[in-house]
Amino acid sequence: MIILGIESSCDETASAVVENGRIVRSQVVASQISVHSPYGGVVPELASRRHVEAIIQVIDQAVRESGCTFDDIDAIAVTCGPGLIGSLLVGIAAAKAIAYAMDKPLIPVNHLEGHIWAAFLEGEPLDEPSVCLVVSGGHTALYYVCPGEAPKLLGTTLDDAAGEAFDKVAKLLGLGYPGGIVIDRLSENGNPQAFHFPRSFLGKDSLDFSFSGIKTAVVNFVKKFGNPADKEKGTLGYRVEDLVASFQEAVVDVLVEKTTLASDMKGVSHVAVVGGVAANRRLRERFAERALEKGWKLRLPPLSLCTDNAVMIAAAAYEVWKRQGFSWDIFSVDAVSRWY
Repeated sequence: MIILGIESSCDETASAVVENGRIVRSQVVASQISVHSPYGGVVPELASRRHVEAIIQVIDQAVRESGCTFDDIDAIAVTCGPGLIGSLLVGIAAAKAIAYAMDKPLIPVNHLEGHIWAAFLEGEPLDEPSVCLVVSGGHTALYYVCPGEAPKLLGTTLDDAAGEAFDKVAKLLGLGYPGGIVIDRLSENGNPQAFHFPRSFLGKDSLDFSFSGIKTAVVNFVKKFGNPADKEKGTLGYRVEDLVASFQEAVVDVLVEKTTLASDMKGVSHVAVVGGVAANRRLRERFAERALEKGWKLRLPPLSLCTDNAVMIAAAAYEVWKRQGFSWDIFSVDAVSRWY
């Protein structure tokens, strides 16, 4: 089955053609980083407008580069949530129009399930239960994933997502956007043990997350010792590289320990880590170390499939189709800001 995927949940306009859920025939992504960088974060109205400008060109390019025609496409898949409503509506409108005009079935896809299936595009298919950490700018959650079944939520963030905490700290320190990438780069030359920041575990058996406390701790730190974003304060009494490395280590500690707890509680040895923050160098190192300690089979997507893309949406749509077939009326598909 050949599926045309469309993704527009936040600030990436993306389309891809994927065969049988695993063979990537094309992938196109139009980034909006330059649009949102001056603001230190995504501006929803600007994101929606850029999606409108880019969506048709991106879809057309994906189909052309796939070697297919629209007649060859068996189904259209589109992200319906969670995400920014205005951005989602652009992709959904395009998907509906194509599905209706070409008389193709439409498969609505959960963006987070898309991230999950990005981990299984390469290597062996998912053949036994797995615990999956989805960690990105808007989401931090743990899922139990079984072959042939919809992912089951085990725990989620109660406030900030991990990626959101990275971006907010980077903005506070005047480091630029996207914050996670800048912090990851600076941390390579920093001491992760230089400063201690709190790790919130929310109780012995909790699989939920909270990152608002560590963000507040960084705010209090720079109030006391100076902020590199404030050029008038002169020389700082600490290295910015040490500060961000220590902050990053605290976030990674929580993510690794919570995922380990979920793996132990569910009795599984297959673990996947996906989402934009899964591209973080230190996170990948720590999970690789833990996998060796625990004997896990660890699945990490390639860096190109960590951030938002349409390959993962088409791949997830194939799994949804295997579970449910084509069971949606085109005009009943709509955008949702929150979805498990």
